[in-house]
Amino acid sequence: MNTSDYSGLSTAELLAVIGDFQQQLAQKEQALQSRDEAIQSLDHSLQSQHKAIQQRDHYIALLEEQLRLKKAQQFAASSEKHTHQIHLFDEAEMEAEIEALLEQLPEDIAPAEPKAAKKRQRGFSGKLVRERIELTLSEEEKAGASKTFFTKVKEELQFIPAQLKVLEIWQEKAVFERDGSETIIAAKRPVHPLGKCIATTSLLAYIITSKYADGLPLYRLEQMLKRLGHEVGRTSMAHWIIRLEDVFRPLINLIREVQNSSHYLQADETRIQVLKEDGKSTQSDKWMWITRGGPPGQPSVLFEYDPSRAGSVPVRLLDDFAGILQADGYSGYGRVCRENNITRIGCWDHARRKFIEASKAAPGGAKKAKKSKISKADIALGYIRKLYAIEREARDRSDTEKYKVRQALSLPLLETFKTWLEKQVGKVMKGS
Repeated sequence: MNTSDYSGLSTAELLAVIGDFQQQLAQKEQALQSRDEAIQSLDHSLQSQHKAIQQRDHYIALLEEQLRLKKAQQFAASSEKHTHQIHLFDEAEMEAEIEALLEQLPEDIAPAEPKAAKKRQRGFSGKLVRERIELTLSEEEKAGASKTFFTKVKEELQFIPAQLKVLEIWQEKAVFERDGSETIIAAKRPVHPLGKCIATTSLLAYIITSKYADGLPLYRLEQMLKRLGHEVGRTSMAHWIIRLEDVFRPLINLIREVQNSSHYLQADETRIQVLKEDGKSTQSDKWMWITRGGPPGQPSVLFEYDPSRAGSVPVRLLDDFAGILQADGYSGYGRVCRENNITRIGCWDHARRKFIEASKAAPGGAKKAKKSKISKADIALGYIRKLYAIEREARDRSDTEKYKVRQALSLPLLETFKTWLEKQVGKVMKGS
């Protein structure tokens, strides 16, 4: 250690020495600061690299998950049955719980009789027209017989093909001679919904039913009618259908009013291909909006085409509805629910499908072995499957019994499921 003697130095020399020391100390402090900054920069760089690696691993994991899901969707069976569904709950125990619960109902509420298992139909419906066909013996074969009788040996179901026939409408007219002039009175003609049209109302009903209920395109109907004896062009049929829109509009409006005045509606929108739509290509998405509802026991289903999937469409369709709306998770229903104060509920099938996809996209995917590790998605599916089982067992019960079963069994299960979901939501990969 350098212990120089500074006692002989003057004040100026001591100040110079002190200044030199201060300069050296400042240089050392600057060097230490530079080193600390370098270390800190290196730490930031390492942290950035670590974060980048984490983001890369996260992105790779998401891609692998999406790849497994796409492979499962393309190559695996489309069934949503699940490997672990038998191991997650005991359906027999649950049915016993329901039976024990129903025994607690007040005596004034008679339990609904469960529907009998559907038996195999033997013979034909009594509502069908029957025709007796007698197979007789010839006079020579029954000559000398003491008596003859018939026994029914077989029943066969006959199909009578459709037929076309021409209705010739003849109108009776009466001529009256009065004061040297003639007055003609004609019989009233029935009103036709399309006025001048060669098709009867029964043919129009057949065309509409075939196209919209049975899914037969007009070109097939054209060929079918041609085989029956007369060719009805698809262009003519298309014009009839378009013109009938004005005829049915009052009925459609009435059904819409009845639906929107009910307390519960179901709604969904599905893609549909339309060949010619102004401003849109053939391949672009167009939409058929479906609503189902109405009085209990008399539900109706309405189909409304719109090229848009915007939130303005349900606002228009549900203009005066203010009850409970059941729909999927599409955000387009949000606006009408806010504006009309509609209570919106979801669909367990849609929620369940996401967990099915998550299970298929997990390592092992659709080929998951029965003894493989149960994932979070598998556990969630177990909860949902138990809810389905409760509904299945209570399906044939009265409304009062169903309510009691749901409050006693489904509600606690839902609360447990919700608590479990809240605990797991932070443990899964974001965006997966």
